[in-house]
Amino acid sequence: MTQTPPVDEVRIAEAVRVLEAGGLVAMPTETVYGLAADADNESAVLSTYAAKGRPADHPLIVHVAGIDAISHWAEDVPPEAWLLAKKYWPGPLTLVLKKKARCGLWVTGGQDTVALRCPSHPWAHALISAFSGPTWRGLTAPSANTFGRISPSCAAHVAEDLGVKPEGKLDMILDGGSCEFGIESTMINLSQGRPTLLRHGVVTREMLEETLGFAVPDAGKDAPRASGRLKSHYAPRTKLELVSAEALPARFAEMGAAPVAVMASGEVLDRLEGTPVLAIKAPADLHGYGRDLYENLHRLDRAGAERILVELPPQSPDWAAVNDRLGRAAA
Repeated sequence: MTQTPPVDEVRIAEAVRVLEAGGLVAMPTETVYGLAADADNESAVLSTYAAKGRPADHPLIVHVAGIDAISHWAEDVPPEAWLLAKKYWPGPLTLVLKKKARCGLWVTGGQDTVALRCPSHPWAHALISAFSGPTWRGLTAPSANTFGRISPSCAAHVAEDLGVKPEGKLDMILDGGSCEFGIESTMINLSQGRPTLLRHGVVTREMLEETLGFAVPDAGKDAPRASGRLKSHYAPRTKLELVSAEALPARFAEMGAAPVAVMASGEVLDRLEGTPVLAIKAPADLHGYGRDLYENLHRLDRAGAERILVELPPQSPDWAAVNDRLGRAAA
């Protein structure tokens, strides 16, 4: 894993100037790289939708400098929100709350809720803190990639996909190294009474329930729309199949002479008859698998294969976030 380089304060100051002028900056977070814009600037935020090809009714997360920003962006904040923010901020947890009038509908996809997060990556935290000011300004920052495709976990992914002007779509990319966790934040809905889980992430359901002292079920159909909940998302251009460890060698054999890329355990790779165009040994540990997931999907997608076969990971609750991302990538 790449070490996080020291924060470059000159680059941070330059990025603040770009954002204040209504520009777009790709910034690293501990989850994935985000496409940052001034959340108070309607035209800037709308330009992120255009850059990504993102549907206009798909809400964004406002990234803030700390817990004190909550009351500047949300109202009717329940005690559970303060409890979770104190426990997990800065970090990979997004809180969905009733929005204040300050928060424009261009941020929320027309909804009356706002998603808030305080990232822990030192570059993101330095940027948001420098940008925030006395009014606790925030940054919308959806993943810095074409909508629906594999999320970026390093600056090179952003450069390859969206790029920098004049050839590309962004004004600036802050290279803060590879992301620590590699998958998007956990998202919990706190806007409708009893908290519900909108999106799985590194902060697991078990962790949320231990902190709150009660069960946190999955959100129902009446929950606010939220990032990353479409059936097909995080998807490579190459068709991806999830296959059990037992069935994967036979499925690989069925593909015959067709070029196939595979990500599986070493044991399964050893059982393949023939040679994939790319074989990636999947990390056995959950943190390593999640951290490397998008990088590995990018590599598999670039391999020139007709099909990607991925060994189905463990189905235990702690692997829920990884299984969620892979399920949507294969949809």
